[in-house]
Amino acid sequence: MEEERGRAAWQVRELVGWIGAGRRLTQTGRVTLADARALVERLETGDAMDPVIGDRMFKTKSSEELYHLTLLVEWAKAARLLRVRGGRLVPVKKNAGMLEKPQELWTALFDAVPRIGDAVLPSGWLESVLSHEYETGLKALLHGLYTAAGPVTTEELYEAVWEAVTALYVLDDVPAERLQGWRGSNDRDVRQVLDALAALGAVQLTEEGAGFTARGRDAAARLRGGPTPGDLVLQLHIELVDVEVPKVWRRLQVPAAIRLNRLHLVIQAAMGWHNCHLHQFTAVGVQYGRPHPEFHFRDERAVTLGDLLGEGESCTYTYDFGDSWDHLITVEHRLEAQANRDYPVCVGGAGACPPEDCGGAPGFAGLKEVMADPSHVEHDSMLEWLGLDSAAGFDGARFTVEEADARLRALPMA
Repeated sequence: MEEERGRAAWQVRELVGWIGAGRRLTQTGRVTLADARALVERLETGDAMDPVIGDRMFKTKSSEELYHLTLLVEWAKAARLLRVRGGRLVPVKKNAGMLEKPQELWTALFDAVPRIGDAVLPSGWLESVLSHEYETGLKALLHGLYTAAGPVTTEELYEAVWEAVTALYVLDDVPAERLQGWRGSNDRDVRQVLDALAALGAVQLTEEGAGFTARGRDAAARLRGGPTPGDLVLQLHIELVDVEVPKVWRRLQVPAAIRLNRLHLVIQAAMGWHNCHLHQFTAVGVQYGRPHPEFHFRDERAVTLGDLLGEGESCTYTYDFGDSWDHLITVEHRLEAQANRDYPVCVGGAGACPPEDCGGAPGFAGLKEVMADPSHVEHDSMLEWLGLDSAAGFDGARFTVEEADARLRALPMA
């Protein structure tokens, strides 16, 4: 049963063991045909040597023609279990112990998936956009699987990947027939990636679609920057400064290893902001943010929250340098990450996020006064600005943990 749930891991382990001290490669860097014949049978790859179609036999001329075997070899190389040295395929000795540690081996293979695009989607006839934008498409695929409450239809996954990989392409003038062909090849290649994930036991395929296995979901959470069980997690209290009646605050649990650029996105999602303005973190007089020609920020991508704050310590996160929304971030507790729990997670809060561009804390206070007074001269214009039919649609106290958590789960892959 374990073999079926993680067949690729079993095959890679067998492959590396069979390689032994090393095997000679062809001049083009491929497994020799003699070795390929032995491996196809030993690993049960399902590749057809010298396939017969109709009444003709097509002689296999190179192991490159054996898709599944080639994928396993490249996967083992990407996981740093095998390497090429002096025209030979040899094991990486320092990682040999991984073969006897099933979970460690499995994790290495999952982490290598972003690096096997050329093997999963080899070049050839009717190349897809995904084959050229593999990293982007893979992130969209994993994101679609991760954010779903259960299995996702293949059509939904195909659409999500297509939208992601074509985002930077102008397709308006492409003839419909050609576009349909591109879309078909893209869907075919999404299925190839899903098949590889299923062979690893990270995804379970059904007639209707696909869904993460428990192990696959945990691994995807880690790719998103989530912690492994036992890792340090920090509980944060984040409160909008100078906003009263009601106060606006969130309580989050985030990995201590989260980088500040990712924490920025987490705060945006938890609060309900739209991420359309500049931001900065300030701790002990030092400002961190995105590199910018007009501001002397330290690079937020190089700093983790755990580097910046200890238990009981605070820093400020400022969003929108015009409205100057200051958020006081305080580390309340140090915790250990729990198994089967998504991070970051919202565990409390109150108050609705202010509308963007409403004038900061003073403007938000004035907006609430106007909305509470139907006779106010600006009441109707404020309703129009907010896009509401009536004041009943505005509730400055509205907040639910469930909605905040849904926004956090919808964050893109790190």
